Parts: sequence; structure tokens; C-alpha cells
Amino acid sequence: MAEGGIGCTESETGCSNLYSRHSKNYVESVSVEICSIMTRLGYSEEIRRWRIEKYKENDRIFNALNAETGEANKITAGSKAEGLTNVHESDMDVLAVFKGVLCVEAGINLHTIPEDIDVFRMDTRVYQGHCILLQERPANARYDVITNALCDDGYGDVILSSSLFLDKWQATGDKFPEWVVYHERAGPSMPISVGDIHHGDRVLALRCHYPSILQKWAARPRYWPSPDIVKKVVSLGAYVTPVGFRHSLYKHIEWRICFNTGEAELVNNLHETQTKIYVILKMIVKDIMKPQNKEITSYVLKNIILWQAENTPQTEFHERNLLHWLHDGLRELRTAIEIKQLRYYMIPDRNLMAACGLGDVLQHKWVADITEMLEEGPRVILRLPKIRQAIVASPEPMLWFSKKKMEMEMLYLVMRNRHTQNPNVFDDSDCIQNAIMTRLTGLSIEIFLQMIQEGSSLMSVFTLIKYLFK
Repeated sequence: MAEGGIGCTESETGCSNLYSRHSKNYVESVSVEICSIMTRLGYSEEIRRWRIEKYKENDRIFNALNAETGEANKITAGSKAEGLTNVHESDMDVLAVFKGVLCVEAGINLHTIPEDIDVFRMDTRVYQGHCILLQERPANARYDVITNALCDDGYGDVILSSSLFLDKWQATGDKFPEWVVYHERAGPSMPISVGDIHHGDRVLALRCHYPSILQKWAARPRYWPSPDIVKKVVSLGAYVTPVGFRHSLYKHIEWRICFNTGEAELVNNLHETQTKIYVILKMIVKDIMKPQNKEITSYVLKNIILWQAENTPQTEFHERNLLHWLHDGLRELRTAIEIKQLRYYMIPDRNLMAACGLGDVLQHKWVADITEMLEEGPRVILRLPKIRQAIVASPEPMLWFSKKKMEMEMLYLVMRNRHTQNPNVFDDSDCIQNAIMTRLTGLSIEIFLQMIQEGSSLMSVFTLIKYLFK
């Protein structure tokens, strides 16, 4: 890198000022280098597509095996569904969507819905993006957890309580083996863990038919996504999850409307540069801002990226412009924190910052912190441990380790899907599984010997082996 490397400063007021103290060629060269580093860290388009497909495949296998006996379909959600995290880099978010239940908005003709479907009517006259579920047409057979979560609203209607639904499920729902640890419920999420490596969040959901809001979203003027992707997102529909608006007096009976599969489809159609910016923003929040109570979440950052994409011609996104769009995202984040306002991408009338729990002291601190980051210019990247280590590391050894790490992850995901297909797949007679295990062992030995040859301590070797999937 020319002109003094990454360590330079920048005014906070936009791309023109980014170039005012550094030549355009310099800023673009830094952007290209950062893109290259992100690829070596495991955020290339190739590995992302592989992850997306393997998690989709796992869902298909699981749901097919449980088609007759399972009461809910499994949908991998969050960063795993988007292919943006390594195997153990973040929690495994899973949506458990109950079968045979449908929530519909007013005006939907019930005669178009099969008789064996349990139907609830959505009353959306609450906080934007939420609803109350009124019993419309019970099915001949319904889940006990739903029956036990029904209550009278005092006006002659039967409603499905979100808090009762979760309470009854936790008391009677399916149980994991004894080595799985249950953690305190967080909103609609029920966190679990296995040891200190595997962490998961399961969210119960009901299918939701909400065409009016999706059609309104689809009709917006936009640069992105393409009409085909817009049509697909609409076809994927919506869900309701058992959590009300935090400040509502009736939050115990409210449900939140979400578009998990549609949003995953949107993220999966972002430009590679945009996904890398999204990941870097998440690193900034996690490693620099360090929220303790989810005042700022990855979901907020995702919405910033989606708005950025919709309002910008796709030709503007390329690796030479990464720093410009990263700073644009940081400015949007600063504004959201400063005014406690960020429109939800799917339902703009809903403010994602309305119940974030952000106090004045932390609000002022983060506004100042982000302003300082913007003034640092390209140097802000050096604050991020992963990227900083990649910059100071020798490129060739790092590339070698990166390739080994990605191969191990690919093998792990193949092995995971085979294990889902057949829990007894570890039988010695399974030649494919044996070949995978042999290769994983061989890769571990290669890494061990390489590190010893380079003079690493045994502690460093064991630390890296543990880190390989993070």
C-alpha cells in the first residue's frame, strides 16, 4: 500500500472528504486489499454459496425425515442462512414453524384454506409490525400447546397469547438430550448450548399470509433487487413469532411479524462487496462498540445494508468502493443511534430503534465513537482484531491456513448433513464418512506440523486448532 499504508485520517462528511486527504487511487487500493483480506478470512462468494446450500440441504433432510411425526418444520435463519459465518463463529439460529397453522390478515377468504388448517385472524391495530391473533377457525385437531395458550380477551373473542404459548411449549415441548444446556429465554428465542462451542437459538413461529404488506413492499420504486427476486420474496410469505412490542401494555398477547426466509433471500442476492461491508460493520459493533444488552444488533446493521442496496444502482458496488460504502453505513448507524430511529426494511412504519433500551450516556458515547471512526478514515480497519492480524500476517502462510480452514469447514458441513440423514452414520461401514474423518484428521496433522515447523508453541497450536471453526 502506498502513501503511508492504512494509517491515515479522514473527515466525517462523506466520500469526497475521504478522497480529500488521500488520492482516489490510494483509497481504492486499500478497499481492494480489504476485500482480499476478507476473502482470505472466509467471506468469499464461493464459500458463502457453499454454506448457504449446505444449510438449506440440512433443512430439507431434517424436514423430510420428520414429515410424518414432526409438528414443526426447521428453517435455518440468521447469519448461517446467509452464509456469512463460519461453523462455530456465531449462534445457530433456527426457526421452528408449526405445521397446520396459518395466520391471515383481514379480508382473506377462509374457503380457500383447507379445513385441516388451524386459522387465526391477525389484528394489526397495535404497534407497527405486530399483531394480536384471534381464533378464526379451529381445525379438527390442534396442538396442545395452542389449546393451552388460548384465552378470552374480555370482548367475546378467543385469542392466542404469545407469552402463554412460549410458557406451555417450554413446559411440554420436545426436549434435547441431557448434555444440552438450556439458557434463559430472550424474547422469543430459546437459547441452548453444548459445551463452550455449540450455541443455538430456537424461535417458534407460525406461518402468516400477509399479502397486502408484501405487495406494498414490492411496489416501492427501487434500484434493487431485481423484479424476479422481488417476486420470489413475496412468494416466501411471512411468519409471526411469540413476542410483543417491549413497551406495550399488551405485549403478553402480541406477536411480531417477520420475513425470515424473504430477508435471507435478499441478503443472498447482495453484491459480494456489500456482504463484506455487512460483516465488517458487525465486527465494528462487536469488537469496538461492544453492546452488552443488544442495544444494537446485527439485525439493525442488516437493515442499513438493505436500504443502502435498494437506494443505490448496483454498478456502484465494487471492491474499489468498499471504504466509501463502509463509511456510508457507519454514518447511517450513527444517525440511527443519534435520533433513535431506523425504518424496518420490510415495514418502514416500524422503528427498529423504538425499544432498543439505549440510554443517553451510551447513546452519546457511541455517536462520538462512530464520529471518531469516520475521522480515522481507512485506519478504522486496524481496530478490528481479525483484520489487523491478517494485515500483519505473512500473506502466503495465511492463505495456506485459510484454504485448510475452509476445506475443514466444507467437510464438516457435509458430515453434518450425513449425520442428519442417518444418526448412525458413524458406523465403521460408512466409507464416505470414514474418508471425511480421515481427511479431517490429516488436515489437523498438516496444520500441527506446519505450526511446529514455523516455531509455534504447543499452546499456540492448540489455540489455532480450536479457532479453526471460529
